[in-house]
Amino acid sequence: MARTASLSGFPEWLPQERLVELHVLDTLRKTFELHGFSSIETRAVETVRQLLRKGEIDKEVYGLSRLQEDEDGGEGGKSDKADPNALALHFDLTVPFARYVVENAGYLAFPFRRYQIQKVWRGERPQEGRAREFTQADIDVVGDGELPFRYDVEIALVIAEALSALPIPDFRLRINNRKLAEGFYRGIGLTDTAGVLRSIDKLEKIGEVKVAELLRSELGATDEQAALALKLASIRTEDTSFVAQVRALGVSDELLEEGLSELEQVIEAAVQRAPGKVVADLSIARGLDYYTGTVVETVLVGHEQLGSICSGGRYDALASKGNRKFPGVGLSIGVTRLVSRILSQEFATASRSVPTAVLVALNNDDSWSAAQDVAAQLRGRGIATEVAAKAEKFGKQIKFADRRGIPFVWFTDDDGKHQVKDIRTGEQVDADPASWEPSPEDLHVRITTR
Repeated sequence: MARTASLSGFPEWLPQERLVELHVLDTLRKTFELHGFSSIETRAVETVRQLLRKGEIDKEVYGLSRLQEDEDGGEGGKSDKADPNALALHFDLTVPFARYVVENAGYLAFPFRRYQIQKVWRGERPQEGRAREFTQADIDVVGDGELPFRYDVEIALVIAEALSALPIPDFRLRINNRKLAEGFYRGIGLTDTAGVLRSIDKLEKIGEVKVAELLRSELGATDEQAALALKLASIRTEDTSFVAQVRALGVSDELLEEGLSELEQVIEAAVQRAPGKVVADLSIARGLDYYTGTVVETVLVGHEQLGSICSGGRYDALASKGNRKFPGVGLSIGVTRLVSRILSQEFATASRSVPTAVLVALNNDDSWSAAQDVAAQLRGRGIATEVAAKAEKFGKQIKFADRRGIPFVWFTDDDGKHQVKDIRTGEQVDADPASWEPSPEDLHVRITTR
């Protein structure tokens, strides 16, 4: 089980826990690259003006007064986060990526497929599933001027494949479409569609009664309008039958029809290529205003209280340069949230706590150089190897290997004869450093799942 961090909200992993995290990161990276996504990294620092393009989230931003003083030539005092030119740590990877695309558009081939795995920081109250420093893994496809809708479908399928390869419980991608929702609200006479979406986004936190009150008191909705908005949000299907259910509500609007068609395409493809992993959930709103179409949230089945482990969607206007627009679609996996749950519930464990497979023992202090030669031969064939630091009794060297979690100890006698001992079973056999191999299960650390 993951230990409690000494500084709340800033998790640290023990070596065997870090191995689990690395397994998750490597699995995501391999899946993303199999689908043609290129890795990038953006700076950790952005201006507050850039960060606030995503909405009113300034209370979550970590400002950097020391860096700001350097930018101002040492004349300013502490940075004021109300100053749009103040510097702050990025709180997600999407907004920095939008800036990156605009600044590097001349060097990128569009549609640009990118994945990015980095730390982000948010000034939130730490609790289960929420940290102040955490790792995200994002994939996005960005176009120049236009981006075919088919990428919305592809992104959902890539994420379903990536999550399926991880040592986690079953999951569901809950997908909606902002055009569908906004068109429906417009069709029933609610003009502040962004406000309605923000209210609907609070459904799981405050419930239907309070959301209905918000719609009436803050947005001027009638009882009938509030009821219809909530009726739409109650629709959930694992196939395309949601289309008939929406049309049965008797609302017509051109944008609604466009959203229905797009969501139908996503769900139809998912039923075929990721059966049981995707659901059309018309309560999903994603309160951030820059989403313009497909929106996604992902939950672990039986662990819904953890919140969304992967979210995102289509954004058509987040990145622009003059009249040039860079529409995109992407999803972000909360790696730290996932790893915390994997460790706390012991869904996966590392087969050992260190990468080392072999410890080369010393007969005496003069044998250290010869032991290094053995280790070099083993390492040259991809076998992780350490050399003992002191020529203690063999029993002590074996105990050292056991404490470290190293499965094999290598011995070389004065006549140059080699033997290797599996300290788990006690079996000791003759071996040649030029050809000996551990079993495939022992060659590398294995992540075992329950």
